[in-house]
Amino acid sequence: MRALTIRAHGGLERLEFRTDLPDPVVETETDVRVRVHAAALNHLDLFVLAGVPGVSIAPPWVMGADAAGVVDQVGSEVRGVAVGDFVLVNPGVSDGTCAYCRAGEESLCLRYQILGEHRPGTFADYVVVPAANVRPVPRPTTPDAVAVAAAFTLVTLTAWRMLVTKARVAAGDDVLIWGVGGGVAQAALQIAKSRGARVWVTSSSDAKLERARALGADEALNHRTTDIARVVRERTGKRGVDVVVDSVGQATWSQSLGALGRGGRLVTCGATSGPLVETDIRRMFWNQWTLMGSTMGAASEFEAIVAEYRAGRLVPPVDSVWPLADGRDAVARLADDTQFGKIVLQIGGSDA
Repeated sequence: MRALTIRAHGGLERLEFRTDLPDPVVETETDVRVRVHAAALNHLDLFVLAGVPGVSIAPPWVMGADAAGVVDQVGSEVRGVAVGDFVLVNPGVSDGTCAYCRAGEESLCLRYQILGEHRPGTFADYVVVPAANVRPVPRPTTPDAVAVAAAFTLVTLTAWRMLVTKARVAAGDDVLIWGVGGGVAQAALQIAKSRGARVWVTSSSDAKLERARALGADEALNHRTTDIARVVRERTGKRGVDVVVDSVGQATWSQSLGALGRGGRLVTCGATSGPLVETDIRRMFWNQWTLMGSTMGAASEFEAIVAEYRAGRLVPPVDSVWPLADGRDAVARLADDTQFGKIVLQIGGSDA
């Protein structure tokens, strides 16, 4: 099997394209094997490459979380998906037995695992996952459509839980989204617009802000040259926004709270600039803010976003497509932070 792997944590030099790995096989009655047609990169891949505290790998470790492809093996108890189905892969694997799973909150599972971080990933010819983690969708008819399918799940699932389940974005809300060059932010922009919100986005790149306007952003602010909280307050008559989507953390936290209006909701799924922040509790209770964390999504949310995909909605922008053998260069582009949209690895499925 071919795969993009790492032999140890570190920089890009640790990435290796291998052609000699054994093909994984279905070993349990409820698993399926997917012949991967394409897989998308996420910032998670950079964290795994550098090393996630408390997470160990067994080299050669297969990278990657997102994927789309064709089922080619199924366990004896698998129902609802069959050999030959084209599927989207949910990167978050729960055990299905803990109290959170039984309550329909699989992303809170006590033994939650993510492909490429805790389990062998998707940057390979094959990936084996529980059948519960795949959903059949119409087979794409062009390579571009395959790339979109591969790029869809992780960012859309993450953003859906943040905006729909947690923040409950509704028509008329003002929503501020930091760092619109990223995949989750772009999915959040599309979801917020689909729910009738007025959307504010930020970036340090004017070119990315123009691209975001084309996706429907109502207000686009350069956070390198603009005091975001001050401008938001000015343009909303001092009211502030109803929802802030912040995955940056330390560098943006004070500005996020400065822009958040009374009764506002802040939801975060990451801390790319640092994990430690300060919050004045007096402002929090006086303004009656709700501060929420969010990670991935539950099975019901996976169903919801797959329905959006089948309907042709929430289409992720694709920045570029690379052969699997050039995976190191693709990861380098992600690390440069110059892309707009998802970076995708083409792996198989030349018939599409």
